[in-house]
Amino acid sequence: MKFTDGYWQLRPGVTVLRPGAVESVEPDERSFTVFAPIGRITGRGDTLNRPVVTVRFFSPAPGVVGVTVGHHSGGLPKQPRFVLAEDTDHPVQVEVTGLSARLTTGELTVRVALTGPWQVDFLRGDRLVTSSTERSIGVVTDADGQKYVHDRLALGVGETVYGLGERFGAYVKNGQTVEIWNADGGTASEQAYKNVPFYLSSAGYGVFVDHPEHVSFEVGSEVVSQTQFSVPGQSLTYHVIDGPSPKEVLRRYTALTGRPARVPAWSYGLWLSTSFTTSYDEKTVTEFIDGMAERDLPLSVFHFDCFWMRQFHWVDFIWDPATFPDPEGMLRRLHERGLKVCVWINPYIAQRSYLFEEGRQAGYLVRNPDGSIWQWDKWQAGMALVDFTNPDAARWYADKLKVLLDMGVDCFKTDFGERIPTDVIWHDGADPQRMHNYYSYLYNKTVFELLEAERGTGEAVVFARSATAGGQQFPVHWGGDCESTFVAMAESLRGGLSLAASGFGYWSHDIGGFEGTPDPAVFKRWIAFGLLSSHSRLHGSGSYRVPWAYDDEAVEVLRRFTRLKLSLMPYLAAAADEAHREGIPVMRPMILEFPDDPTTAYLDRQYMLGPDLLVAPVMSPDGQVTYYVPAGTWTNLMTGAQVTGPGWVNEKHGFDTVPVLARPGAVIPFGSVTDRPDYPWADGVQLRMYAPAQGQRTRVRIPSPDGGPGTEFEVRYQDGTATAEVVAGASSGYGCEVTEVAT
Repeated sequence: MKFTDGYWQLRPGVTVLRPGAVESVEPDERSFTVFAPIGRITGRGDTLNRPVVTVRFFSPAPGVVGVTVGHHSGGLPKQPRFVLAEDTDHPVQVEVTGLSARLTTGELTVRVALTGPWQVDFLRGDRLVTSSTERSIGVVTDADGQKYVHDRLALGVGETVYGLGERFGAYVKNGQTVEIWNADGGTASEQAYKNVPFYLSSAGYGVFVDHPEHVSFEVGSEVVSQTQFSVPGQSLTYHVIDGPSPKEVLRRYTALTGRPARVPAWSYGLWLSTSFTTSYDEKTVTEFIDGMAERDLPLSVFHFDCFWMRQFHWVDFIWDPATFPDPEGMLRRLHERGLKVCVWINPYIAQRSYLFEEGRQAGYLVRNPDGSIWQWDKWQAGMALVDFTNPDAARWYADKLKVLLDMGVDCFKTDFGERIPTDVIWHDGADPQRMHNYYSYLYNKTVFELLEAERGTGEAVVFARSATAGGQQFPVHWGGDCESTFVAMAESLRGGLSLAASGFGYWSHDIGGFEGTPDPAVFKRWIAFGLLSSHSRLHGSGSYRVPWAYDDEAVEVLRRFTRLKLSLMPYLAAAADEAHREGIPVMRPMILEFPDDPTTAYLDRQYMLGPDLLVAPVMSPDGQVTYYVPAGTWTNLMTGAQVTGPGWVNEKHGFDTVPVLARPGAVIPFGSVTDRPDYPWADGVQLRMYAPAQGQRTRVRIPSPDGGPGTEFEVRYQDGTATAEVVAGASSGYGCEVTEVAT
């Protein structure tokens, strides 16, 4: 949201209060508060009729500095608030001198000048990270009398900004206005399903604006040398999060807002869907599954989309008897074939659903200010919303889902949750503006915690579309409704990279695209991208995504990349374990692994899958692809071809290969099973070294599928020979080989 008209003027009707020099500072053991009147104070008379901006500095966690900017503080407290894991015992140093007030946590210091104009510097040691300057803070009143508070933090020369949720436009956010407001807008606009008020800077810090409501970011757009963030009201709280590396920023951010749960091993396999508006019944489902088996295509999960329920009844959680007359028997038969089952749900209750009247009578549905049920006809006729701020309503909703779990359903696709009205009343008195984004958190939390309670820790997984800060705790998330084109494939990847930079550990997308029917070339290229993602699902809107619907080659391509992914499970499991323990995503923007290589700052058509595999999806019908490799010799896992960086590479690939390259010196563990993801990953593993250095020693830890400590190997390279030994845990057998730099 912009308040200025260029550098010199404000927009019509806008007034802004800005802090002048600091009048006084009040420190305590772990924080300090400064009081800065508007303008200069030259005598006692200047203290009259003079607004004061109050700014408190504190530290909620190691290496994190919190800032609260306030004007009038007499407003009523508003809920909900993000749930933060604050640490009240970590060391904090507060120092006030005649020239400055300082607070230090870890290597990060905030320094407020006590003389001269307003100046706040954030430093790592003696090095300036960013700053809030004389014109940065504003207490704004617009032409309609609406109040806002903003701050602006400086952008350095060449500094780039990432994150702010799953955004499908330009990957680097510099020059953009970003509105943190969840919307059901597909992947082809500036709207986003997953809005997260956190950005990651290439300068080695992050900023989290601690407000669930609408937050507006101007990233080098209102003032090109600063990132501005504003919220409605009289107070703004944000946190500056230290690195110095981008990975360390994400570690600290996810320690504060929550880390992704561990998901079940079976969820990494291939998911196949009925698609959305296609015609299907149990016979169709059986034909699809038989077709996959007959073609030797490994399948792990079958997903039933919306029409598993009767039309106009979404949701009532009752199988449509016309198409699925024996759901218990069908689920049992699917389980007997080694498959897990997912079904589609949403938090909306159609008027024709029996749950509507049940929820209305019990007070479980969101209400209008006059006490009536909020309803509209978008999506489902007369639909209402479950009020998850009511604990009884959340239990009621979860109890309905438990019936499905008892029947044999294994997980849920938690669709929707974005179009949440603001002219309503919530059970717990929550502020409607704050609930708009936060609803997605409560919705997915309710479902995920039910799955954990019923299936056990590490066995819960959802396929979620909407989210906000903290939602990364309830994986997996997928990219939503994209078109079936190469352009949409690229925009989907940009969304995934932005979400990864926002602290989300797992991400998926609809292979082949959702809207429309993909050209066979698009479908086959998307298969490689989909199987080289953390989670992989074949799903569409009005057309099926079984590969034989496209051509025979699509079957071969799907088989090849599915088996490649399953063979990589020891490696992917280790990357997923890092996401769970440390908050580092499985699919990573290049800058996370190579922050000191300036070329990686803008790369949005490739990514790192875990720490050691570079993936560059082919997004052209003729197989041409251009990608960048950092320094060293990189080896293609599929072809054995090597390229040396730093530099750009131009290649042409058939449908059966893709640039998937091992990092110089990497040890990639390959599993012994290629028909399912849930197997003992350390047994029979092959440890493959790529372009190692003389004398190199590398530790490789392979987790256990059940979440146990797993097995650790040490792999050594000396004089052309690679050897390995188990240093922790156990393995029933393993091998070791090396691919050296070609001469």
